[in-house]
Amino acid sequence: MVVAVCAYLLVAEDDRGQAEVLRRYLTADGHDALVVHDGRAVLEHARRRPPDLLVLDIMMPRLDGLSVCRILRAESDIPILMLTARAGEDDLLTGLDGGADDYLTKPYSPRELTARARALLRRTKTFKRMTVGRVTVDVTLHRVHVDDELVECTPGEFAILAAMAGQPERVFTRAQLLQHTRGVDRDSVERSIDVHVLNLRRKIEPNPRRPSRLLTVYGIGYKLTAGPP
Repeated sequence: MVVAVCAYLLVAEDDRGQAEVLRRYLTADGHDALVVHDGRAVLEHARRRPPDLLVLDIMMPRLDGLSVCRILRAESDIPILMLTARAGEDDLLTGLDGGADDYLTKPYSPRELTARARALLRRTKTFKRMTVGRVTVDVTLHRVHVDDELVECTPGEFAILAAMAGQPERVFTRAQLLQHTRGVDRDSVERSIDVHVLNLRRKIEPNPRRPSRLLTVYGIGYKLTAGPP
């Protein structure tokens, strides 16, 4: 089984039918896509778990897309692909001046949107946020999420998980993982990796007694895999 390091996309579209179409296309392209339907929900989810890319409709209830864009741009550098039914030059400039990175007018092809999203991710994503199955490791923010819930990790645990998330399905020896903890666990030895792995399993596994994500490869070391959906 090959596990892809995918991007996490937040899709803000008040047309529920169109939103579901977008979600399916983006998921088929290998991404983890979450759909919301109003501006305040965008802010809530983006602050809780910053996406790799926000697909943002301007015409949103409760808080319009331009306002959401300005608020988020003041807080972060999340890439934003803005959607609008208006195609005038003034509207385009307003959206870009508000902080959008790209602009797509309705009606649009879901395939074109997927291609635009892919291009934006290529320009902005440096794999500082890595997703393997239900586990997301954000190197910039030093955060780990499992099933969208924040999980607290020690520096040593985080170093190990980040290394493995960067190369899912690769088998790491204890010595290799130990190299990634140098500087955060200076006095650690190879056997301390087993302790870190045991603690990580308690935090990221549905059932730590029967691990399905952080696996032992007997006689060699450990690997991170997607595990159950």
